[in-house]
Amino acid sequence: MKNALLACFCFLALTVSAQTTNLRTPRQLFPGLFEQVQLQRIFPDNKTFVDAVPKEAPAVILAAYEQQRSLPGFDLNRFVLAYFRLPASAATAYHTNIAGGLRRHLDTLWTVLQRPPTDTVARYSSLLPLPRPYVVPGGRFREVYYWDSYFTMLGLQVSHRPDLIRGMLDNFAFLINRYGFIPNGNRTYYLTRSQPPFFSRMVELLAREQGDSVLRRYHGPLLREYQFWMAGSDSVSPGAARRSVVRMPGGELLNRYWDQSAEPREESYEKDVQAAKRSTRPAAQFYRDVRAAAASGWDFSSRWFVPGAGLESIRTTSLVPVDLNSLLYQLEMTLARSSQLQGQTAAAKDFRAKAAARSKALQRYCWDQNAGWFVDYDWEKRKPSLIRTLAGVFPLESGLATPAQARKVAEGLRRDFLKPGGLVTTLASTGQQWDAPNAWAPLQWMAIEGLRHYKQDELARTIALRWIDLNRGVFQQTGKLMEKYNVEQTGALGGGGEYPLQDGFGWTNGVLLQLLNRYPDANQ
Repeated sequence: MKNALLACFCFLALTVSAQTTNLRTPRQLFPGLFEQVQLQRIFPDNKTFVDAVPKEAPAVILAAYEQQRSLPGFDLNRFVLAYFRLPASAATAYHTNIAGGLRRHLDTLWTVLQRPPTDTVARYSSLLPLPRPYVVPGGRFREVYYWDSYFTMLGLQVSHRPDLIRGMLDNFAFLINRYGFIPNGNRTYYLTRSQPPFFSRMVELLAREQGDSVLRRYHGPLLREYQFWMAGSDSVSPGAARRSVVRMPGGELLNRYWDQSAEPREESYEKDVQAAKRSTRPAAQFYRDVRAAAASGWDFSSRWFVPGAGLESIRTTSLVPVDLNSLLYQLEMTLARSSQLQGQTAAAKDFRAKAAARSKALQRYCWDQNAGWFVDYDWEKRKPSLIRTLAGVFPLESGLATPAQARKVAEGLRRDFLKPGGLVTTLASTGQQWDAPNAWAPLQWMAIEGLRHYKQDELARTIALRWIDLNRGVFQQTGKLMEKYNVEQTGALGGGGEYPLQDGFGWTNGVLLQLLNRYPDANQ
């Protein structure tokens, strides 16, 4: 089996490496031109330019730019359109048939959002090659995204598409083997960070369908992902951090979100540059924390801010996030299982011990008895965060909470977070998209699963039915399924964030399909 796995991944590597890929980012390829295009906002969305494909070699384009930019009447917009092919929306040609119903729409969307293998990416494109078909979220998100894909897979499971789930897992294994981790998305400008580590959840999802051979197949990539998250753990002192690893005051190892770069994000360059000017913090640290928030998937939220302040105060890397560490606990438990299946008894025992130690540390640092909630921990100030968010449901979904803690969290959800359309992300209304009144499919799912794990079935059902009704109502109103929703005013659309509301949408579709199957009386 081990030789078969090695042969499989060697084949994937050879297949894709046959196409030469330039790993320089758009800013590295087009210095000077890149900054002008983004800062002058030639396109309303900075992501447009970084996803555009050059029609000529960078040297040719830069030479033409230097020659033309000082000429009278030079038009930067016209120049870009002449030398770059702009990207299309992920579902540009699709027209919804509302009368056909929600189920038909969901089934059709998989064909709309599926992409073929990208082993033939254009030269100098920011897109990273992938050897198997995959599903994109939709709208401006034209590439695969890491944590989105788990929730997309939930829908593919309902739609009986294990082939596509398997292909996407192979893609993530390929990324791990090639780059050492799973990037935020398959773009060169995402190669400095990952996202919430749901790979072990994906493996477990397929293993429930196809058996333990799945755990054996992906054991190597699971181990390499763990090594990525724990890099530097041997050399970090108590009360200090190194990359993604934080050694707590008591010597325990926990993790934080991290990005290797301290530059503005290329896909949001102008917004980051302008925001840094409003911050009193050093620009490099501000950019690092903004990028770390992007790595968390919660970009942006008051969760990462100084209480009462805005984006200018962001300090993501100062926090030990409860959701990240719940996910890494699950990765350790999955590695214990896959190691045991490999006959590596000592390794399995070691991973179970690591998981137990992480569980104990989460209880010590992230459970706020007074709030009755799991919160992030500020490792720099050595105290729990004051901000309650839906990240607090992750320990329930991972099985880390005690029954008493689960009851407390359930009470808090019902009292404070439950709204007419589902669960609100935080209790603060800041204009940021990961705050009130917005809600997101993955967080609804994690909450529902966590509550069911602790027999809080009535509340789980209430959340699910409200979320289904909201999704259906917006679909009947717009013909679309959205990236996020307003759960406080169900007749209004979700808002906030750095870009317009996106439709598609991979993780919304996946969660909705699972909930429709689980609660068939909601199909009326």
